[in-house]
Amino acid sequence: MDMNQYLDVFVDESREHLQAMNEHMLKLENDPTDVAIVNDIFRSAHTLKGMSATMGFEDLASLTHQMENVLDAIRQSKVLVTDEVVDALFESVDHLEAMVESIIAGGDGKHDVDEIVRKLNVIETGEKSATVSNEQGQSASGDGLDEFQRSILAQSFEQGLHPYTVKVTLEKTCILKAARVYMVFDVLEQLSEVIHSDPSVSELEEEKFDYAFSVTLVSEKNAEEIREKISKVSEVEEVHVQNYEIESSSSEAAEPAAAIELEKTELKKAVTEGKPETPSKNAQSNKTMRVNINRLDHLMNLFEELVIDRGRLEALAKQLNNSDLTDTVEHMTRLSSDLQDALLTMRMVPIDQVFNRFPRMIRSLAKDLGKKINLDISGGETELDRTVIDEIGDPLVHLLRNSVDHGIELPEKRTKAGKPEEGTISLVSYHSGNHIFIEIEDDGGGINREKVLEKAIENDIINPAHAETMKDHEVYQLLFASGFSTADTVSDISGRGVGLDVVKSKIESLGGQIMVTSEPGQGTKFAIELPLTLSILSAMLITIGSETYAIPLSNIVESIVIPKKEVMKAHNQLVVDFRGKVVPLLSLRDVLEVEGIPEEKNTYSVVVVRKGDQMAALIVDRFIGQQEIVLKPLGKYLSNIFAISGATILGDGKVSLILDCNDLIK
Repeated sequence: MDMNQYLDVFVDESREHLQAMNEHMLKLENDPTDVAIVNDIFRSAHTLKGMSATMGFEDLASLTHQMENVLDAIRQSKVLVTDEVVDALFESVDHLEAMVESIIAGGDGKHDVDEIVRKLNVIETGEKSATVSNEQGQSASGDGLDEFQRSILAQSFEQGLHPYTVKVTLEKTCILKAARVYMVFDVLEQLSEVIHSDPSVSELEEEKFDYAFSVTLVSEKNAEEIREKISKVSEVEEVHVQNYEIESSSSEAAEPAAAIELEKTELKKAVTEGKPETPSKNAQSNKTMRVNINRLDHLMNLFEELVIDRGRLEALAKQLNNSDLTDTVEHMTRLSSDLQDALLTMRMVPIDQVFNRFPRMIRSLAKDLGKKINLDISGGETELDRTVIDEIGDPLVHLLRNSVDHGIELPEKRTKAGKPEEGTISLVSYHSGNHIFIEIEDDGGGINREKVLEKAIENDIINPAHAETMKDHEVYQLLFASGFSTADTVSDISGRGVGLDVVKSKIESLGGQIMVTSEPGQGTKFAIELPLTLSILSAMLITIGSETYAIPLSNIVESIVIPKKEVMKAHNQLVVDFRGKVVPLLSLRDVLEVEGIPEEKNTYSVVVVRKGDQMAALIVDRFIGQQEIVLKPLGKYLSNIFAISGATILGDGKVSLILDCNDLIK
């Protein structure tokens, strides 16, 4: 069978499981006693193992198999979750990721895993301090039950339940032994609570048994009823049910029955996951399919052309004043609006796809630097266009590495400064209008203004006279100058300023901007503002002289007409009173240097725009109306035009420039 046709699916699902393993291991490190987390990691490792074996990637399968053994030992309390164990599991995931990347690059996925497999084996077999003595828990009589399981049986017996040992033998002709095991457990689930199985869960799911297995359980049913029900499972040759003898010494306090349920559920799930042909009770309710992003991009390009043609049709209908044509165009407009919403929604993905990789990265960096850092993530559900998602990862990695390396201080330094030993980096994202904001804030030492200025003067970026007049936010923007760094020593992790020019140019190429605020001794915040989507936006068309401009609706607060007599002057700046707030009044004709003389009127046509908390009132000649426009970039030769973010094609075929209100309000 040609497996290449399944390679894309394998890669996508492998990445998902590796990400899930990373996330759950971080949780396990914080809560080493939570068996549910271990089960989650086990499931991912097990699925990855099955997929890898099917695809013929033996090294992947081998390493995940050894990971399973360690995880199973943790579940059975044979191994404690220590730093050593977590480090080994993380290292294993690193190897798995390297192998998957090798496969993506066209390789065979082979990797030297002998050392890590040996390390995992040492942990599993208890040759290191990570293991704990299990002597007390092992069965003295050879029944495979530990003290905990016996205590559960004893307690169940006291509550009137019957403990049994059920031995099931399958027919010699049985091919799908694991599937039959699943069916037997499905019956047992309805009749009892499973306490223990022999062979173990992993051995049953891997069909590492001849044809017989035994299960210890408690039930309120009688032995004959259990035997009869199990015997009805096809390809079951023989069933023996006998009472389990409770020893009087096992009267220790028992834990809640949740542990029993966990064992039973896990066994059932593990067997099911490994065998897709086994019927599942929980059928998939959400049907999804993977689509190549290039196809969505192509669809979006076609739709952009459709939007331009729609604008032309609207203009023609208005000119011809034909009611039938007008009705048809209006219907087409409604349909295309719905299509646009559907298409944009299809391209939107939660930003936590990017954020998910950071906890692991921060953990590794913090350990390397001997720092204690807590990464606080919120707003991961915020959705962003897939194109932006693909591009924003690297800038965020760079900013986070900067915060770890230069933002957060060493524990002893933080203690001296009266701060907690553990520093905090907050990663937040949220929507506002047609923009998404991503903030990276640390509670470290902040940016040293004097040091930044000193380096900037030393590198001839500014002169000393200019330095004295610069405001804080202007000084912090110097960090984004090419090649600028305040680091005294070169670090392989980051240098405040090294590469930040790349970060800024990447964000600006996405139509966004980055701002820096800092408080000495208190921390630094990088705030990124990005457009929600890159191509189609709602805008208001206005005219100045013979020129038509588009102002994005996301920037507009209100369009108003105000009498000239209400215009005031403050600090040599025209201002208006807009809903009790003094707002500066700007003439777009003057700002954009449009030729011609405005028509004499007693009123001003004004568009009030905003950038964050700041507002400005823009004087225009005439309002045309609202329209969906397709943003077209101006190209690299016109990329630095003040207050212009791009252009669009109007219904009459003319080109209109799109105003960048963020440039106007500074």
